Amino acid sequence: MLLILYSECEDMFIPESELIINPDGSIYHLKLKPGELARRIITVGDPERIELFKPYFTEISIERSNREFSTMTGVLNGRPTSIISTGIGTDNIDIVINEVDALFNIDFTTRQVRNNHTEVEFIRVGTSGAIRKEIDIHDIVLSEYAIGWDGLLHFYKNSSPRIKELEAQMASTAKALDMYPYAIACAPALIDKFSPLGLRGITLTAPGFYGPQSRMIRAERKVDFPSEMANISYKGLHVTNFEMETSGIYGLASVLGHKALSINLILANRKTGAFSESAGEAVKNFIEKTVQLF
Repeated sequence: MLLILYSECEDMFIPESELIINPDGSIYHLKLKPGELARRIITVGDPERIELFKPYFTEISIERSNREFSTMTGVLNGRPTSIISTGIGTDNIDIVINEVDALFNIDFTTRQVRNNHTEVEFIRVGTSGAIRKEIDIHDIVLSEYAIGWDGLLHFYKNSSPRIKELEAQMASTAKALDMYPYAIACAPALIDKFSPLGLRGITLTAPGFYGPQSRMIRAERKVDFPSEMANISYKGLHVTNFEMETSGIYGLASVLGHKALSINLILANRKTGAFSESAGEAVKNFIEKTVQLF
């Protein structure tokens, strides 16, 4: 499937309107040049969260910012590692994953796909809200599967293998929303590596923070996701949490031949109504635990 995708691009000149390269040779949004990223990339939503990782780096060679996209490249636990802040949402993920892939797999001089594919690891270290009562505040959930309500992957041909059985369980909710979700898995090797951190689950990726995550302030929601999803399971795993990037990361990483994992710190429980009283400290502890396994 991946070969079909690449064969469509083989020997094809990519026009300036499709791959925008800045006058200094950097890619349009990330403002990075080929060679400035490591093959292991941590993604975070908040640019300020990069600062929390700095003490764990023994070397830092690149620091770059443009809009919500900040990047730091250096050495973490003896291995070259980059961190990129994506901002919020799969629309931003679409930019980050495609531009990172281009930096590794497109020749910026000839504007053609390189003959030898370079695989990248994307590891999301982010926060999330639980939808099951038994998941406690500050628990860590590793997303073995992601369900995308964002629609991003529907725009890509030859996308990675979809989990039809899991998608089918969303049928009634999908009908109510006039949309169809997609379900996709993480990279098995990565979730095995980080499994000591916490429990495994199925993550819902929403295209917004309020209505799409069943929050109501003034605008009335169409569905109550926590209740609708509570009884859905697949291969012994329950739907566990909400966030806004994982399905896009898994989908595009797979389409482009990369590995991905999302690691989620639970700061809220939508079933109990609880929210962390020490979110800042919890995030610092979460990063420390995660870094130890890199």
